[in-house]
Amino acid sequence: MTELLLIGALIIAIGMLFLLVKVLLKPGGEFASQHIHDSKAMKERGIHCVIDQDKEMRRKSKFAVSERSHNN
Repeated sequence: MTELLLIGALIIAIGMLFLLVKVLLKPGGEFASQHIHDSKAMKERGIHCVIDQDKEMRRKSKFAVSERSHNN
């Protein structure tokens, strides 16, 4: 049991070391953004994050979707 925990901790430590090396040795080392709006491939497909879609819908409409359904 103890050996398994030590092996698991060692694997995690090695992974963290690799991430650290990537950040320290890469010029301007930083992690790539994981947000949809920063992805070139998503932009080419016309896919937006839900926050951007919400802003767009609110600009087009006076009421939010749930408010509109209650007023009709």
